[in-house]
Amino acid sequence: MKVLIAVKRVIDYNVKIRVKSDNTGVETANVKMSMNPFDEIAVEEAIRLKEAGKASELIAVSLGTTQSSETIRTALAMGADRGILVETDVELQPLAVAKLLKAVVDKENPDLVIVGKQAIDDDANQTGQMLAALLGWPQGTFASKFESDGDKATVIREVDGGLETITINMPAVLTTDLRLNEPRYASLPNIMKAKKKPIDTLTPDELGVDVTPRLETIKVVEPPKREAGEIVADAAALVDKLRNEAKVI
Repeated sequence: MKVLIAVKRVIDYNVKIRVKSDNTGVETANVKMSMNPFDEIAVEEAIRLKEAGKASELIAVSLGTTQSSETIRTALAMGADRGILVETDVELQPLAVAKLLKAVVDKENPDLVIVGKQAIDDDANQTGQMLAALLGWPQGTFASKFESDGDKATVIREVDGGLETITINMPAVLTTDLRLNEPRYASLPNIMKAKKKPIDTLTPDELGVDVTPRLETIKVVEPPKREAGEIVADAAALVDKLRNEAKVI
């Protein structure tokens, strides 16, 4: 089974986000970048499938600027076999990402595509679903457990009411949730080996995909600062404030 994993370069989750002074976006200059955490889970799941003898080749794909190759190298150090970079300076939106991934899937013919359920920079939670729709493949979204058995797979999904278990046909698209696994750290020997693993570079034009943005960001602002709390004397005072000041009851 060939597995394709999409990985995205985002601002590291430990970094405090700063909005640009002109409110056109967030500051990325001289900011630590890393692999999207949900994509790390996707890479780990693919590696476990290979270790279990169910996957034969793991391909890490990233879309974006030249620096996205660093994210691919991280996936290669974790255990992926080779990488593909679709290089573009255009700000990619979910539909464009899905179309590019579809073009890569058509080129590579994988049996399974694993993506993070969402990226922590835009929180769109759309790419996996759009990709499955474009491919006409079954999808297992928000997966907290995945088991493949030949031409079928069982997925346990995180839903509002708890857990849902579904069976899907392969090939399929899987989106990862937090409880699917815990990603491993890349060892130093594997980091060195990753430098020798191949990364193919493509462009949207070579794949025949128009990535022109369809949405325009008008303004980006920080959320309002949370006001300090207030200690009340008793329950009656709390009810009075909720009714007359907050007007929520």
